[in-house]
Amino acid sequence: MNIRFSLRPFLVLLICSLMSFQSCKEKREIAQVDDAGQIDDKENGFVEIFDGKSLDGWKGNTTYWSVKDGKLVGEVTPTTLLKKNTFIIWEGGELENFELKAEFKITKNGNSGINYRSELLDSVPYALRGYQADIDGQNRYTGQNYEERKRTTLAYRGEKAIITSQENPQLKGSLSANVKNNAWQNREVIASLGNSDSLKTKINEEGWNECHLVINGNKLQHYINGILMSDVIDNDSINRKSSGLIGVQVHVGPPMKVEYRNIRLKKL
Repeated sequence: MNIRFSLRPFLVLLICSLMSFQSCKEKREIAQVDDAGQIDDKENGFVEIFDGKSLDGWKGNTTYWSVKDGKLVGEVTPTTLLKKNTFIIWEGGELENFELKAEFKITKNGNSGINYRSELLDSVPYALRGYQADIDGQNRYTGQNYEERKRTTLAYRGEKAIITSQENPQLKGSLSANVKNNAWQNREVIASLGNSDSLKTKINEEGWNECHLVINGNKLQHYINGILMSDVIDNDSINRKSSGLIGVQVHVGPPMKVEYRNIRLKKL
């Protein structure tokens, strides 16, 4: 009895030491991934679509897009301010159902996003219309689903929403008339994924984050750092797109810089 009692503090100390060691080990492993910027997802069916060395396979305005230190860099300077949003577009063709993973880092004034199931505009060079996984440096919008040049906001961060068509879609101007306060009016929030501000704390403001898109049928899910930020069920048979292009954006506004690396794709 006395022996067991006397050993108890040593056992507690040993267990705590082992737990602390494991925690430190996990932190070291995470730090190594962040520092190296290298991820092997091949066993999960993902393939790299950016080689980290050149813009091969991508098409955009090289005034704004370049490759530096293994990263796809979009940059706006005081002498290259934009009048229209511009994209660099993956030339691998249109995609229907897929998963996309990419790590990103953005300056405080930055505004960017990853477009998918999008179409090229004829009237504006390197411009896309379509779904966008929103990304910005102040994390006001990061994680939400915004449809560029079309229905605007489909789901804010923290929302699971069902999207339906506007009334009288055959009438000219009915689409733009159904947008108010930069949001599509025929959307119903059916569940909460968490408070937007609470979810914001899961996003690294200064370092690297991972965006993971799961796009399958009419279900569009945006994850940041493994956390579901927005979830759209698009039942709008008039306006939704079932396939399209992938592209990355730099937005009109002040000078900014966004970097992407480890851009990986898995077709479903």
